[in-house]
Amino acid sequence: MTTSAAAPAAPAGRRAEVRSLSEQLPRFMRLVHAIKSQQAGDSRERAALVLLFPLVRLGPLRQSALAELVHADPSTVSRHVAALVEQGLVRRVADESDGRASRLVVTAAGEAALETLRQERERHLERITASWSAEDLATFTTLFSRLLDDISASLPGVPDAGSSLESEHR
Repeated sequence: MTTSAAAPAAPAGRRAEVRSLSEQLPRFMRLVHAIKSQQAGDSRERAALVLLFPLVRLGPLRQSALAELVHADPSTVSRHVAALVEQGLVRRVADESDGRASRLVVTAAGEAALETLRQERERHLERITASWSAEDLATFTTLFSRLLDDISASLPGVPDAGSSLESEHR
């Protein structure tokens, strides 16, 4: 009789920590949703603005690549991009490698809108972490970035463009 080698069992302390993390992640997502609901402005407009982060970071992208990058439905991204174009925050330019396709480019107005959003986020996080030591904040930032990178790496498809730089939906 042959037995397959089972993966070694995780120590009880580690299992408890993983369980605690698995319980905290849904709480985190609910809190993020609550924050988004309380923020001023149309939530669809804010969702569209989040698409500016990878476009600024990575440069011009095809709409389909942007949808893959943010792990979103192409039709949703299409609606958001249409709103960004209409607001003058993004423009379409011909794709140099395929004249039939276009790439999305952030305009100066889009960069200004993104900076406003970034400053809002930073002010909010500054208030939340005001009582934290610089060391605690640095440790949490490093570990949270690592968690996001590892979650992103576990997803199929295009890796997350926000890796260790800026997370927008998370």
